This record gives sequence, C-alpha cells and structure tokens, in this order.
Amino acid sequence: MKKKNWPTHSILVIAIVATWIQTYIVYHTSFDMKIENMMQQFILFINPLSFLLFIYGLSLFFKSPKTRNRYIVVTSIILAIVLYANAVFYRFFTDFITIPVLFQTSNFGDLGTSAKESVYLTDIFYFTDVAIILIAIKWLKIGEKVSVIKPAIRRAYFVLAAAVLFLNLGLAEIERPQLLTRSFDREMLVKNIGSYNYHLYDLYIQSKSHAQRALADGSELVEVNNYVRSNQAEPNAEMFGLADGRNLIVVSMESLQNFVINNDMNGHEITPFLNSLTKDKDTFYFSNFYHQTGLGKTSDSEFLVENSLYPLGGGAVFFTHSGNKFHSMAESLNEEGYFTNVMHPNSKSFWNRDMMYQALSVQKFYDVNDYVVNEGDAVNWGMKDIPFFEQSVDHMAEMPQPFYSRLITLTNHFPFDLEEEDQFIPPYDSNSRTLNKYFQTVRYMDEALKSFFDDLKAKGLYDNSIIVMYGDHYGISENHNVAMSKYLGKEITPYESAKLQRVPFFVHIPNSGVGKEMTETAGQIDIRPTILHLLGVETAKDMQLGADVFSEDHEDFTIFRNGGFVTDKFVYAGNACYDNSTGTEIDIENCQPYIERATQELGYSDQIINGDLLRFYDSKTGNLLIDEAEKEKP
Repeated sequence: MKKKNWPTHSILVIAIVATWIQTYIVYHTSFDMKIENMMQQFILFINPLSFLLFIYGLSLFFKSPKTRNRYIVVTSIILAIVLYANAVFYRFFTDFITIPVLFQTSNFGDLGTSAKESVYLTDIFYFTDVAIILIAIKWLKIGEKVSVIKPAIRRAYFVLAAAVLFLNLGLAEIERPQLLTRSFDREMLVKNIGSYNYHLYDLYIQSKSHAQRALADGSELVEVNNYVRSNQAEPNAEMFGLADGRNLIVVSMESLQNFVINNDMNGHEITPFLNSLTKDKDTFYFSNFYHQTGLGKTSDSEFLVENSLYPLGGGAVFFTHSGNKFHSMAESLNEEGYFTNVMHPNSKSFWNRDMMYQALSVQKFYDVNDYVVNEGDAVNWGMKDIPFFEQSVDHMAEMPQPFYSRLITLTNHFPFDLEEEDQFIPPYDSNSRTLNKYFQTVRYMDEALKSFFDDLKAKGLYDNSIIVMYGDHYGISENHNVAMSKYLGKEITPYESAKLQRVPFFVHIPNSGVGKEMTETAGQIDIRPTILHLLGVETAKDMQLGADVFSEDHEDFTIFRNGGFVTDKFVYAGNACYDNSTGTEIDIENCQPYIERATQELGYSDQIINGDLLRFYDSKTGNLLIDEAEKEKP
C-alpha cells in the first residue's frame, strides 16, 4: 500500500476513532450503567469524543513524525490503562476509581488475592485500540510524513473539540440538571461526561477539598450546627442508661448482608446462631438497617460508627483525612473512664488504621502482632474468626474495666475462600463462584460468633457487657445480580438492589429481658448516638448526623453515600423513585423533597470533613470556637 494514498495526519483520525469506539464498547461490556432513553445512549456515545479530540489533538503541535507518533502511542497506552483499571476496580467495587484511591498504595500489597479474582485472560482486549494504532504506524506506514499544520487549521480543530464538549455538557445538563453538583454520584458523572472527563473533574474536586481546609475559618459550621440541632432526637427515657457501666463490645461482621438472616441455602440454615438472636429476649434485632459505606468499605463503616458522619464519596476518610480533629465515640468513652481499643488481626497500617485510630483517640490497637497465628489459622489478609475471637477474649480478660473493644472480623471477605475443614455447609450452585462460596464463609462466621459468646461467658465477661454487632458493607455486588436473582427468586431491579444493602444490626444486653425485633428504617450513622445513650452518655452537644434509633424522634430516613435513600414510604435508587411497600416505580416528585435533603446532609458532612471544621467546635460546651473568640474581643 503506497504511503501517498493516506491523507496527512490520518494516524490522528485512526487513534481518535479507535479509542472512541473502544471506550464506548467498554462502557457497555464492563460497566452496569442504566440507560433509560435514546438521549442517554447518545450522550454515552459522544462523551469520550471531546477529551479524545483534545488529548490526541496535541500531536498537531509536533513537527517530527516520529515524535508525533510516539506521543499518540504513549497517550493511547495511558488511556487504555486508565480504562482497564476502572474496569477491574468496577468488578470488585461496582464503582469508579478516584484520586484518593490511587494514593492508598499501602493497601495494594494486601489486595493481591482480591485483585487476582478480578483479572481475566480476555482483558488483553482492553488494549485493542493500542494494537490498531501500532499496526497502522508500523506495518501500514500511516503517518510517516506529516506536513506542517497552519495555526488557523489548529485553531479550527480545537474549536471543534470545544464545541463537542459544550454539546456534551449541554445535553447532559438537559438530561440531568445540576449534574456537576453531584460529585458523589460517580456513575451518573461517567454516564454523562465520560470516563476521561470524569477523572479531570475528580482532580478538580479533590483539589477543591484540600483548598477547603486551608481556607476554612469555622464560619461554615454555623449552618451545619443549626441543621444538626434542628434534627436532634431526644433519648428514650426507658432505654437511656440501660447498659450504664457495662463493658462495650462492638463486632464488625465482615461483608454480612441481611438476606442470609433467617434464611436457608438449598435446605441448609445459613446463620443458625444469629437466627436465634433475632428471637432472643435480651437482643434487639434491627431488620431494616442499612450500611452507608462508600469506597472505604470496612474503614468507612468504622468511621460511621465512631463519628456519626458520612464517609467521603471519593475515597477513604481513613487515608485522606487522618490528620483531622474528630470527636469519636472512643473519645467520649475515654472521658467516661473506659479503656478503648480496637482488635483486628491484620497489619496495623492497612487502611492507615494506625494513624486514624490516634485521630479517633483509641487508646490501644491490637493488630496482627498481638495474636499468635498458628499454622492453619491464617485467612485472606489476617486470621480466621474462631481463633481471632478466642484470643481477643483472652486480651479482654486482662483489660481494666469498663472497656470498649471494637472487633473487626476477616473470614467472610472476598474472595470468600475457606479450607475444607471449615466448611459447615456445601457451596451454592449458581453461575457465580463468588456467591457460591459466600454462603460457606457466612456460615463459618456465624459459628465463630457462637463460640465468641461462649468464650465471653467462660471468662466471666458476658453478664457485665453489652454486645453490639453490625454488618459492615455488602458482600455480593451488583455484578452478581443474575446469581442473586436465582437465589432470591426475583429480578434484581434498582429497588431490590437498594433493599439488598440491608445489613444485620444486633444490640445484645444480657439479662435485660427487653429485646425484640425493630423494623424502623435506620443506618450505620445511627449507631454512635444509640450506643452512647444506652451507656448513659449524653450526646446533645455532639456534632453528629445520626439519631438514637430508640428515640421517638428518630426518623425513618436513611441516606446512602451515593445520594440514594430509603424512607418508610419511598426508595430512591438508580435515579428513580419507588414505592417502598410494593417496589413499583412512581413519579420522581414523591422523592424530590428527600433528594434535596439527602444532598444537603451529605454536603454538610463533606464540609465538616474537608474543612476539618470540628477543630472550631467545643464538644464539651456545644459552642463554636469562633463564637468564643468573638466574646473575648474587647
């Protein structure tokens, strides 16, 4: 084929078209984005183009063909890596990568097992556009000779790129008004402005959050404080102080969703011990309780429990804001004379816990070095639950009382691998290897919890303790909806997916005799005030967004980190409004007041964290320090 037959700069056109089509195909094959109409489909199709026109168009400034070709190839490789990384990340988290996640490098070494489960041989096709470009340059000899581009032509080219961008943004704004105010809804952003532009927008958002702290003076806290005070829930007089003076034991149950409770798998009871607690006279079981975590998963649930604030939408607070001032549950209990500690048989630096626990005023962190991991006791990133609980109780027996111990389990963690001797039930028989194994690791954790209660009784710690247990986040992502549909016997709609975010929440108070099932809609953000009130600790002056679930003032309104929510009447998921009792999609206007409030509340929480605003707040007096400073002025 003669080189003169190819138009000048045709390699630029080939690169743009190849990466454009590649990206669009990946949108449909690797990401589960709900497309509701032809306009959304058209926006999805054109949204990569403006960025690709610009980034590849920079090659027009190179005069040397080799330099120009080298730039195009390197750029295509970088874009392919970005797209592929998002695809792999999405397989595990059903979400898109953010800049803070990229800086969580201390976790990468521990994520090997999970990563291997998310990488396939066919992933080589994510680099198809790179191969096309290389073939065009090397074998078809396209673009070996380039004529100089006149400035006027370059200007016209970039005007075209800008026009495509504004067309994209204009259509997106028509389809989804105020799109760029919803930085927490990454799927909607990618669907409307494209994956590449989304990463640029994410860079802007993260830069803005760092600037917020530098420029914050505490005045933002006035509006937040007014909101918190207007939504406070007074403690229930009968429940306040019910567990006064007792040890507090909080168990984070890894990846445990509520659909397994009081349920079976092919005739095998999945959680016999937890099932028994749902009917126990000393246990409050919350059957309509939701996790509210984001990308930080377990660490986000810890943050919610300790602070009654939402995690961030774009990364793990444990990494991005461990230098902030917080008023945690641990700090409140320190002031009440408790010995506060966390137990987790993993590296102390995983999820930056060693640093964050200092910020949360946790007195002692029992990490993997405080445990004896015998042969056969290791699992995933640490230690099996049964020996972990056994050794943890030994530690508790030596603690000064009262103590607050928070335990983080590990066995029921993706990829849900379990040795044969620990399998109490057979695997499930769906097309999802992940779901098939999940039931087995859940059953093991249930057995470990039963042994834990027995060990507490044997060591004389049970009667004078309150034991709180909660599921930290989902275990089965939306990528396994086909298998979940088979197990549950119904289609997994956005409504059903939202309901699957329910996790178990148990409050066990030995010898109280007041337990029952609680059906109120609640979430992890409510755990802190609920526990502190049971222990007789006032929270009226605390800067918290949750509410005591036993309070008559508690509202049935739980907000997800992605802006969705559940009330007693409505469910907002997948940008659609549903009747909570029937699952039927209804007019969006029914959800609109709650949508606005959810956005407001998430925004207030983000303000507190990004601006490190609690440094301007006195939790003992409930006064803003900026007010105190004003009083002291002559």
